[in-house]
Amino acid sequence: MSKVKLSKEEKKLLDSVESGEFESTLTEARRKELEAAATNTFKKDKRINIRISNRDLIAVQSRASEEGIPYQTLVSSIIHKYVSGSLRDIAANKKRQSDA
Repeated sequence: MSKVKLSKEEKKLLDSVESGEFESTLTEARRKELEAAATNTFKKDKRINIRISNRDLIAVQSRASEEGIPYQTLVSSIIHKYVSGSLRDIAANKKRQSDA
């Protein structure tokens, strides 16, 4: 395992945390609120049906197999990443840059 290089400020903060200088201010009510938010984030309570090409389905199933997850989980993850803004279309971005 490689050792992480910390800045002076990070090292000072880590030392303070490890020595017990900090105390959690997490209340029981806030903990429950955060747990509920986390549960709702990953709740899958809706079912959809889509039609895709056999070629795309095989490709998605292959990628999911490589990742060791069910293909439906991969599709759900892709959709979540797209709508949350963390998944970008690289090809479209390259085209926009070449057009400029």
